[in-house]
Parts: sequence; structure tokens; C-alpha cells
Amino acid sequence: MSTGKKIILAIVGIVVLLTVAVVGIGTKVYLDVKGSADKTYESVKRESPAKRETAVDLEEQEPFSILLLGIDTGDLGRTEQGRSDTMMVATVNPKDKKTTIVSIPRDTYVSIVGHGTDDKINHAYAFGGAAMSMDTVEKYLDIPIDHYAAINMKGLKELVDAVGGVQVRNEKEFTQSGYTFKHGLNTLDGDMALAFSRMRKEDPRGDYGRQERQRDIVVGVVKKLLSMDGITKYQEVLNAMETNVTTDMHFADMKKIALNYRDAFTHVKTEQMQGEGFMQDNISYQRVSEDELKRVQDILKSELGL
Repeated sequence: MSTGKKIILAIVGIVVLLTVAVVGIGTKVYLDVKGSADKTYESVKRESPAKRETAVDLEEQEPFSILLLGIDTGDLGRTEQGRSDTMMVATVNPKDKKTTIVSIPRDTYVSIVGHGTDDKINHAYAFGGAAMSMDTVEKYLDIPIDHYAAINMKGLKELVDAVGGVQVRNEKEFTQSGYTFKHGLNTLDGDMALAFSRMRKEDPRGDYGRQERQRDIVVGVVKKLLSMDGITKYQEVLNAMETNVTTDMHFADMKKIALNYRDAFTHVKTEQMQGEGFMQDNISYQRVSEDELKRVQDILKSELGL
């Protein structure tokens, strides 16, 4: 499974994939999934005018975009609003049978829409939640952001435990939070998964390396969800999902995506937006060049038919 497919199934799929996987098993399971999906729904009130005059028609299989957020709260006693340590934009185009996912460095220096400041892009979530994140990313990338899906760190931990642990392959041995992760294949429970995903300072790739480890954990969760073992543990998965995942997609929308957009996941392309580090007021940021920004914008606009 390609890296991009793992990511899109991991976050949107925590909601959508479950619908696809269990919808035919029985009425009770279907109703359980619907009930949990309904609990993940959280509407957004956006400040800036939407770039679309009308909402995407999922029945007509129009291309759409979704902002994927990994929130650094919900664990280790963290109960504050939190920041979006992981930010990705996915465009889903069923007519071209293609999904494109762009990872945005969390320290990217941008104008925060609705806050009147220039700051790290992941601070938009701390200042104004998903709505401000959507507005900021939409303005920055100059494309419509149609939906969002977010999961916090507690949710990631509970999902790993719910599926019975995951396996990841580690490129460089390191120790984090009392756990030593050897080179090669490692089996992780929820606590170990969080430690594995948080290491950054020892990695020569810095935050880019941490983002890759976070994706690897999500890969392991998805593999378990796709297996019979994962399906039989659906109730534990739903319990983890309904209190730690939020999205502005209704259950009806999830079903439409599951049924009408399957072909879009047969070919997934991933892009990593690249920036260069700089210091300002003793704070580290990432500056993305105009050429790099335009490159990413052009890719996403093309996939959305803009």
C-alpha cells in the first residue's frame, strides 16, 4: 500500500473505511458505526468567504479536498486546545481515479486568517480550531478546503491498543520516553506508538522524519482495520474514534464517499511541501519559497479541476 493511500485511509478512513468494512455485516454493526460516526461530527463556522459558490456534489462525484489534522493533545495530561502537529491536504478525484496528498510542514510561516498575525501554520488550530485552520490553509494554498478530519494523540494511542498493537519498521535505533526502538521491525502498543511518533531531535531530518514515523503508525492501524482481526474488534475501534476524532462530514457524506469515490483511492500520489528553516525572535520557522508554493498550488488546483 502506498504511503499516500495509508494516510488518506488512516484519517478519513477511520471514519469512512469502517463504513465500507462493516456495512454488510449486520444491522447492529451498521447502527453502531453510524452512532459513532454521528458523535465525531463537529460543524465549523468559518470567517472567510468560501472559495466555492456551491458545495461539492458527492452524488455527481465532483472532486473535493479535505484538510487532515493530527492534534497534539488528549494525552500526557494535555487538555488544552492543542496545535495541529500534522497537517495534510488531500484532493480526491474519482473521475481521474486519483488522490493527491500534500504534507505541510507544521512550522510553515504564514498569515493566520482571522487572527491578524503571521505565525506557524499549526498555531491556527490553537487560535481558532478547525475553522481557522481551514481558512488559513485555503488562503495559503489558494484552493477551496471542503472538509476536515482531525484526530488527537489520545485517539492514536487508543486506536493502536484497540487493534492489538502495530508493527513499524525503524531506520535508526533511538530511545524516547524510556523506550528503545531497535533498527528494523518493532511491535508497538499505544504508549510505545506515541513515544515512537514524538522523536524529533535525534533525527537528522527533524520534523520531516517525525511526520514519516507518525504516518508509519497510522499505516499499522489501517492494516489491522483492513484485516478480519481489526473488524472483529470494531467496538473498541469505535470507542476510540468517537471521543478522539472530529470531522464536519455527516454519516451520509461518508457513505457517499465510500460508495462513489472508491476508484479515487486506486492511485495515490504524495507530495511533501519543502521549506527552509530560519529564526525570528528566537523561534524556529520554515519559509516556503514562492516557486515551491506555486508548484504545490498548481498540483492541487489541477486535481480539483480549477
